[in-house]
Amino acid sequence: MNIALIIILGFLLAAIFLGIRATKGKDMNLEQWTVGGRGFGAIFVFLLMAGEIYTTFSFLGGSGWAYGKGAPALYVLIYITLSYVLSYWLLPAIWKYAKEHQLVSQSDFFVSKYKSPGLGILAAFVGVISMIPVIVVQLKGLGIIVSEASYGAISMSAAVWMGAVSLTIYVMISGIHGSAWTAVIKDIMMIIVIMFLGIYLPFHYYGGYQPMFEAIHEARPGFLTLPDQGLSVSWFISTVILLVFGFYMWPQVFAATYSARSGKVFRKNAIISPLYTLMLLFVFFVGFAAILKVPGLKGADGDLSLLRLSIETFDPWFIGVIGGAGLLTALVPGSMLLMSVSSMLAKNVYKVFRPEATDRNVMRLAKWLVPAVALISVYFTLNGSDTMSNLIIMGYSLITQLFPPLLFSLKKNNIVNKYGAVTGIISGLAVVTYITLSGTTIGTLFPSLPQAAKDLNVGIIALAVNILVMLAVSLLFRKKAQPIIE
Repeated sequence: MNIALIIILGFLLAAIFLGIRATKGKDMNLEQWTVGGRGFGAIFVFLLMAGEIYTTFSFLGGSGWAYGKGAPALYVLIYITLSYVLSYWLLPAIWKYAKEHQLVSQSDFFVSKYKSPGLGILAAFVGVISMIPVIVVQLKGLGIIVSEASYGAISMSAAVWMGAVSLTIYVMISGIHGSAWTAVIKDIMMIIVIMFLGIYLPFHYYGGYQPMFEAIHEARPGFLTLPDQGLSVSWFISTVILLVFGFYMWPQVFAATYSARSGKVFRKNAIISPLYTLMLLFVFFVGFAAILKVPGLKGADGDLSLLRLSIETFDPWFIGVIGGAGLLTALVPGSMLLMSVSSMLAKNVYKVFRPEATDRNVMRLAKWLVPAVALISVYFTLNGSDTMSNLIIMGYSLITQLFPPLLFSLKKNNIVNKYGAVTGIISGLAVVTYITLSGTTIGTLFPSLPQAAKDLNVGIIALAVNILVMLAVSLLFRKKAQPIIE
């Protein structure tokens, strides 16, 4: 075992120790396991939500897209910043309602707002199928980190299995408390490592940022601008809009809002968090630095660019430090994802069909669903080849279909009813599923459309269909419910 793997193992053991320590003296019921007893202050809520946002995608996928796609990768900076603006008004309203009604999961919110257990089951289903690709991203990231840091001694598949087992144990023991404490170490490590790599590598290999971009432009003209088709301006804008609407729809992020002590926490975070987003610039700088120094990485292999360039540059002990930071970027969000999926299935699906089930039974089932969800995620990790960014965007296309009924539910006089909400969500999912599975695009379906329309993100088209169907069905059922007065 080389020094890099020993250091990474040390980070993992430290995280598990923190997870066990964080639960000491607490009665780990479902509320404590999932939302921390609603007692977290501004710092922990900030770190938890940052833990959901800055994942192995930020660590490896962001640099991979900069390496393989160039300018379109900058969509990440824009959508995250705009999402924080939205959170200033959105999250306090969600938190207040959740606290008043003692909600635990995202599905609880929809059940309570629309008085529909069926909508809660649908929301849970959407959450589960949307989060599987994101869990895959975390496992893929863990696999890449361990495999690359071992200098090939451990295969990618073996590394994924090791990561899945570690993640499962961590979640079952610690719940959200462990994630919160580990997020503290993760964020400190990530800031230090990413800023160092993003500054050192461009200056070490090129002499600065300007010479680096000049060299890239000379070698690959047009790579640093948005293309005329494909990942064009219309793709860029529609993707940003889709991801802003879906940013807080992820069940684990949604549930993290419940853990706050007060609604003021979110307004503080909305002011501070955009500055934190600037750290992603350094991730992109690493990806750009790798373009000419580790050429030839195609497709999903672009996600290897950060580690490949680091291995060529630094001693094994420092690769261990980089790998340890990367491990934590997978562990914190990965644990929240697994916990959210399992708790939703137990509370919002099983409990609906078995209302006589006690809270202890639901809690026990939620914990034992964690390894089941992990196994499903391992399967897709080992049998898929999409880049991390593509997996994230696919998940967003699905989860954002929950945004319209959520937004309307916050209005004092909600014109949307449960029938409209259910049919709207199903319609949006149907559009995304059909286009994804058939391999078609808007361009192949409607070849006469202008190029800007062909390049629109499929998720935004599905969202438009969702809203139209939702309003139409709500209006139809509302009219039928009214008595006829002559």
